[in-house]
Amino acid sequence: MSGRKQFDISAALDQAMRVFWQRGYADASLDALGSATGLGRGSLYGAFGNKEALFGQCLDRYASIYGAKYEQALAAHPGDPVRAVEAFFDVVLGRIADPSVPVGCLIAQSAAQSLTLKEENSLQVRSLLNVQHQRVRAALADSSADARTLDELATFVVAVNQSLAVLSRAGTSDAELRSVARLTCTTVADTLARAAPKDITRS
Repeated sequence: MSGRKQFDISAALDQAMRVFWQRGYADASLDALGSATGLGRGSLYGAFGNKEALFGQCLDRYASIYGAKYEQALAAHPGDPVRAVEAFFDVVLGRIADPSVPVGCLIAQSAAQSLTLKEENSLQVRSLLNVQHQRVRAALADSSADARTLDELATFVVAVNQSLAVLSRAGTSDAELRSVARLTCTTVADTLARAAPKDITRS
C-alpha cells in the first residue's frame, strides 16, 4: 500500500527466532525483539500478536527448518537404525557448529525455561520434543528389538540431543560433543544387538 512501510514477515520471524534462541524466552525483551526485527512494538503486535504468540510462531519456524533436516537424516538409511541415528547426530552437530546461528538449540533452551513459559508455549515445547521422539522411534523400528527397548532408546537419543545443546552453550568443544554422540551410537548399536532374538538352530 502506498505510503505504508512494508516488511518481510518471514525475515522478521527469523530474526525474532534468533533472539529467543540466543537469549531464551525470559530475557528476550520486546526492545531486543524490536531491534532485531526493525519493528516497533505496535508493528510487532500487529504482525504477530503478543510476545507469547510470537514465541510460538518462532518455535514452529525452528521446528520446520530443523525438523525437516532431522526427518531426512533419520529416513535416509532404511533398515539400518544405527546409521540413521548417526546421520541424525551429524545434522545436530552440524547445526551446533554453524557459526551463522546461535549456539545450542531453541527447543532445548525453551525446555529449560518451561516453568517460566505460558502453559500454551510449554505444551508446544513438550509437543516438539514428542515429535522428535516419534521420529527417532520410527527410525529404530527397523530393528528386531521389542517395543519397550525401542521406546527407551528413542528417549535416550532425544535426551542426549538436548544435552549436546546444553553442553555446547557451556563451551564444550566440538571434539567432545562428537565423542558423546559417537558413544551414544555405540550404546544404541550394542543395545539393539543384545535385544535381537537369538538364531538357534537344531542339529
